[in-house]
Amino acid sequence: MGNGFRKGALFLIAGPCVVEDDALNLRVAEAVAKLAPLLPGGVIFKASFDKANRSNVDAIRGPGMDEGLARLRTVAEKTGLRVLTDVHLPEQCAPVAEVADYLQIPAFLSRQTDLLHAAGATGRAVNIKKGQWMHPEAMRGAVDKVCFAGDAKDTHTVPTTYRVAVTERGTFFGYGDLVVDMRSFARMRQATGVPVIFDGTHSVQQPGRGEGGASGGAREHIPTLVLAAAAAGVDGLFLETHPDPANAPSDGANMLPLEQLEPLVRRAVAVWEAARG
Repeated sequence: MGNGFRKGALFLIAGPCVVEDDALNLRVAEAVAKLAPLLPGGVIFKASFDKANRSNVDAIRGPGMDEGLARLRTVAEKTGLRVLTDVHLPEQCAPVAEVADYLQIPAFLSRQTDLLHAAGATGRAVNIKKGQWMHPEAMRGAVDKVCFAGDAKDTHTVPTTYRVAVTERGTFFGYGDLVVDMRSFARMRQATGVPVIFDGTHSVQQPGRGEGGASGGAREHIPTLVLAAAAAGVDGLFLETHPDPANAPSDGANMLPLEQLEPLVRRAVAVWEAARG
């Protein structure tokens, strides 16, 4: 895949919500790596070293940047996978870019100008998640902020590879629930000109509706939304996955059980290919 995102070649970003110990990270990474032959655009391993936007003060956040990056480096070295992780502060971008192939801007931070500029300045590929309150066309501004600091608009290493992508992860509807408008993919692609990704796991998140005010989720709806997004022509899929979601340290209620990852990806690829005619 190179240091970029493909348009017109379905790819997958997958991994646990948060960086865990090496054994868990590698177990998931190896499962993700096995899917590479199924996806024309390849696969990327994802895990966050810090969940800095949790609702509760005592929520598990992760191992932190130094330890988290060391564990991500282990994944990359042992599996050969490219890795993606979140950044939350401008000063994190440069050191994270020394390890991660892709930087990700969380949805709540998709309008933070200094963060977007710093991510773009690293020269790494950047995935920007759409804010849950934003309309699709508003992501043009976020993409422009990343490009302002770098040359992302002009560095298409091949005609279908881009240094910026945008991700749909649902829009707030009422209190504590999200909905996905399938028109959003075409609208974001037209507005931004970059590849569009669907986050099939955070889109079923129910913020604040879990036990003790933590995030809840309705993972039973993940396959329906993923297949619909594949039919709608997304360029990439984003799926958080875990061998034991019920005991995962973060976002277990909306993560896909690891044993369900390959069957769902196979179905999604078939739908994506059929929809392209």
